[in-house]
Order: sequence, then structure tokens, then C-alpha cells
Amino acid sequence: MAELTGVTVRTLHHYDEIGLVRPSARTAAGYRAYSARDVERLREVLAYRRLGFGLREIADLVDDPATDAVTRLRRLRGLLLEQRDRAAAMVTAIDGELEARAMGIRTTPEEQLRMFGAQLYDAIGSDYPTTRRTEPRIAARVWDALGDARTVLNVGAGTGSYEPPDREVTAVEPSAVMRALRPAGAARCLAAAAERLPFADRSFDAAMAFSTVHHWRDPIAGLREMRRVARRVVVFTYDAGDAGRRERFWLTRDYLPEFAELLVDWPSLADLTHAIGGRAEPVLVPWDCADGFFEAHWRRPEAYLEEQVRRAVSVWTRVGPEAEQRAVRGLRDDLDSGRWAERNRDLVALDAAELGLRLLVA
Repeated sequence: MAELTGVTVRTLHHYDEIGLVRPSARTAAGYRAYSARDVERLREVLAYRRLGFGLREIADLVDDPATDAVTRLRRLRGLLLEQRDRAAAMVTAIDGELEARAMGIRTTPEEQLRMFGAQLYDAIGSDYPTTRRTEPRIAARVWDALGDARTVLNVGAGTGSYEPPDREVTAVEPSAVMRALRPAGAARCLAAAAERLPFADRSFDAAMAFSTVHHWRDPIAGLREMRRVARRVVVFTYDAGDAGRRERFWLTRDYLPEFAELLVDWPSLADLTHAIGGRAEPVLVPWDCADGFFEAHWRRPEAYLEEQVRRAVSVWTRVGPEAEQRAVRGLRDDLDSGRWAERNRDLVALDAAELGLRLLVA
């Protein structure tokens, strides 16, 4: 057991003595014998230990009478994913600072400390390419808005969705995780942030940004940078000031009121459009939308019960695990009882929904 787990025999003895992991049997020679259930418990204990939990905290978690083995595994998985993504985000920040220093740029104390804050969370996870795919009907709107542009800068490019295949695309993405997930053959991608684009004025015919502005530290500054480096700007985002949006979307209305807190201090749609000197057009979400962004499953509620779907949307991480699990439990109960279907019966007749998404064009 010590060899398999990488801990000392003394540690296993200590866990036995304090009642944290007690082997189910002893051999005739007095050696501790671990059953399959003992191994399962030890695995949980060691995982929590390596996450930094104290032994008393771990005992409370693994002995929680309100949870079963599957629930505990899901909780543990969520904690491990969060740790992984935070570590990846910190690596991205350090890479950015190393690149800045190589160019003779010194980061401010605020920028150095930001790697420990929630604002840096932009690495959504390895499941992203599985659920976040180009929705052709929305892509057609974006590509049409690019007009006759031949050279296009994709800002906050992520894994490369919505990059037009028939134009010369350059991508910028600050997250090393997202850059690594870009498929073979995707446009070249540079490590850079929207607020400080490493290009001269009017370097591109057009600059585009798709579902990324809400991750930027300073959205207005980023949009102004896009306007500086390109003669045309196209941005897919949402109207945070649309008061009816939360009422129209049952997920935020009935299950996730914390979403409203994420919009506090977010620039108004007027401020966003003013930053690029353009206009805003509504974008309806088709009921069978291929791109799994937050609002995409408005007529397919069962999708929100899938962790893979949620992990590819930053909203769930930003509201926190407690709010997420409460929303999932409530939705599951209402789907099982038929309450969701009764409450949202009018949605069945809709082919597309207006949920506050906007295309900014300048």
C-alpha cells in the first residue's frame, strides 16, 4: 500500500491510529490488510490531503452521511479541476510576465498580484473543444459583418471557433491552455491580451472577438485597441443592462440568481458600442445551437445537468460550486417532477430565443 500510494508506512499507521483509514483485517502475522472499500477511502483521503485539507477536515468530508461515494467523487473531481485550472492560469500569467520582461516591459505590482485573483480565471478546461463548437448560423452573421476584410485579427481567440476559413487570420490569446487546445491547421496564435495588442495602427482589415470580452480585465480598453489596429470591428457579446434578459432566461431566473452579481460594474451596451464607434444588433439563439455557450441550451435543459457542458462555461466557475450544485439539484428535481416543463411550456414552440446576445459592428 505504501508503494502504491507514495506515502510512508508510518503515515498509514497514523491514519489507522486516528481512525481516518482503518484496515478491515489483519493477517495471521499481524500485518494490516486493506479491502477494496478501504482502498477507496484511502484514495479520497490522499486526494484531499494533496489539495491541502487538514486531517480533521478530511474526516468530516469522507464521513459526511449526506453523501454517497459517487457524490464524493464528483465533489473531489470538481476541486481537482479547479486547482488544475487555477494553476494553468497562474502559469499563463507568469508566461506573460516573462514575455513582457523579455521585451523590457516591467509589470506593475497590481498585475503581479492579479495572478492570485479570480479575474485571472480564463482556463475553462480540456473539455472546451468538445462542447464549444462553431454554430454556423451565428458564424454567418459574424462573417457577413466582416465585409470585404481579407486580413482578420481574432482577439481572445480561444480554440479558434468562428475564425473565417477564407481569410488570412491572425489570433491572439493570453491563455496557454486555450492556445494548446487549438486544432492543427488553425491560424497562428500569439500570446497577447486585448488591452495591449502588439500591432501597429491599422494593421488589419478587421478585428473580431467572439464571446470573450467578459474575460477581459478592461473591456473598454480592449475594444479601443481593436479599433486602433483595424478599420472594421466585429464583437459578439451580451447586453448586461437588458433587465428583461434574466426574466426571459429561465436558468438565471429560477435557478441561478447569482448570475446578476456577475454583471455588477459591467460596462453598458452603450459604452461598449461607443468604444468602437459602432452599433449593436440582436442575435437570436437557435434551439439546437451547436456552440455550448451559457444560453445555448435554453430549450434543452437536460444539458445543464452534464458537468462537461458546465465546465466549458466560465459562469459556473465564477458563481462558485455551492451555487452551481444548488442550481443543478433544483433543475434536476424540476425536470423529474415536470415542473420545468409546466413552467416553460411556451418555449417548445420557439425555434430561436432573444436572450440578450448582441453583435457589435463598427
